[in-house]
Amino acid sequence: MASQLVKIESAPDLVDQVYRSLLDAISDGSLAPGARIMQEDIAEQLAVSRQPVLQALRLLKKDGFVLDAPGRGVLVAPLDVAWLVQIYQVRSALDALAARLAARARYPMDPKLISQGRLAARSNKIKAMMAADAQFHAAIYAASGNPLIAQSAQLHWRHIRRAMGAVLQVSTMRESIWDEHEAIAKAISAGDEDRAETLIRQHDEDAARNLASLLSSALNTQAHGDKR
Repeated sequence: MASQLVKIESAPDLVDQVYRSLLDAISDGSLAPGARIMQEDIAEQLAVSRQPVLQALRLLKKDGFVLDAPGRGVLVAPLDVAWLVQIYQVRSALDALAARLAARARYPMDPKLISQGRLAARSNKIKAMMAADAQFHAAIYAASGNPLIAQSAQLHWRHIRRAMGAVLQVSTMRESIWDEHEAIAKAISAGDEDRAETLIRQHDEDAARNLASLLSSALNTQAHGDKR
């Protein structure tokens, strides 16, 4: 007997494009926490039908980026500081393993990763800065020779990217981050396993502390403002 499959109503790649567009806007702050998202507005802005927008919003809700809203539409979910710090703890462990394995292989890190990252930091374009950071860490995962590291990291990367976007919007340390990246890359290329692991672990731990401090401060400011 032939299998009976449910007909797909819209192309998956179109749903994915809408999902990525909305996630980009959430991550770079264009859609701030608490912002209301209306299905018909998004469909009009992206010049697509409502069906892929609906499916993309369902995926964003499942992944924790939007919440049901009273009335129409959905709301961009608030940033959960405690959850994000836990994600960074997992990221730190994966990064440390990747850096150690990459250093063991004396992988020659491409200096263009650093120069492009510095250019992105000076551009003040949040999306470009996030992309450069992602490329740097992805290069270390690839250099490790263990594909499971990248696969594991990818599970949480969308949330890390959103956290990164929130920090970059207010951080004054955009270029100094690339000083840290350069030191990590040099340790990997030199085959210094201990230094590469220590530097990247410190880098991630500092990022988590900075994230918690900035977001907690922003939430406190908002709470005081709401009381007035």
